[in-house]
Amino acid sequence: MKFRKLGTTDLQVSALCLGTMQFGWTADEPASFAVMDAFVEAGGNFLDTADVYTRWIPGNPGGVSEEIIGRWMKARGNRERLVVATKVRGRMWKGPDGEGLSRSHILRAVEDSLRRLQIETIDLYQCHSPDPNTPIEETLAAFGELIASGKVRYIGASNYKAPQLEEALTVAREKGLPRFTALQPHYNLVHRAEFEEALAALCQRENIGVIPYSPLAAGFLTGKYRPGQPLPPSQRADWVTAYMNEQGFAVLATLESVAKAHQTSMAAVALAWLLAKPMITAPIIGANSLKQLVDLLPAPDLRLEAAELEALDQASAGM
Repeated sequence: MKFRKLGTTDLQVSALCLGTMQFGWTADEPASFAVMDAFVEAGGNFLDTADVYTRWIPGNPGGVSEEIIGRWMKARGNRERLVVATKVRGRMWKGPDGEGLSRSHILRAVEDSLRRLQIETIDLYQCHSPDPNTPIEETLAAFGELIASGKVRYIGASNYKAPQLEEALTVAREKGLPRFTALQPHYNLVHRAEFEEALAALCQRENIGVIPYSPLAAGFLTGKYRPGQPLPPSQRADWVTAYMNEQGFAVLATLESVAKAHQTSMAAVALAWLLAKPMITAPIIGANSLKQLVDLLPAPDLRLEAAELEALDQASAGM
């Protein structure tokens, strides 16, 4: 597995980041342990989770993914080899400060995440999404307290639009507060405009590490969704219907052609397309099983020809 520097930090992270939203949801604890074992065995060191995972599922209190990761790291004794990222923002308890990016919420939430993960320091602590009810200065100042106390090393943002990220960077610079060093945007072959229109240039200019989530478009880019065929059994099947149109299937056809030329999976090609972009540090992959993970691991070593990248760009233009 190749490694890349995350933005302006001193973190060297694997070119694929293992997302863990499915842990305790579509992957039970033994399956989650097996996926993490295989990811590390392949050279991966970068794990991404969130405190709220997956509180929206009936019977799931949230924090389950963090707890599974914590038990796995303790059992394997490998904390020092890993870069652990988690997120804060979603509702985790009752009361006015039960969600958001206020100082009071962040200071309580970080203690809960540290306890569940069974670690002393979070390598990358991220805002899961903006909080319109809290000034960004208050949020960054709270993060500053955590960095000063050694509970957090670096901070990042997820789901921020360009003006929101620009404001946060400006406030950090003017007030002498910690700055976001990483951005976690929604970005893939069939969801390009949101990131490419303004965020990409901003991240490149400010040397922000970019770790896109949903790089396979909730499974659409794996090729298991085909025109005229019923949706496959999946918790996320309904999420991909927006891509199931003429252009979306044209992207799949191009992916399939490139994958056959390289004798690899369509998923690996979709990830390699992202990794070919200079501002991308590590796409966040998810896997419920070892079989799913195996299809993704070749991506960092896959070198697409310029003509193949151009074909993928053209097929997905405007999406």
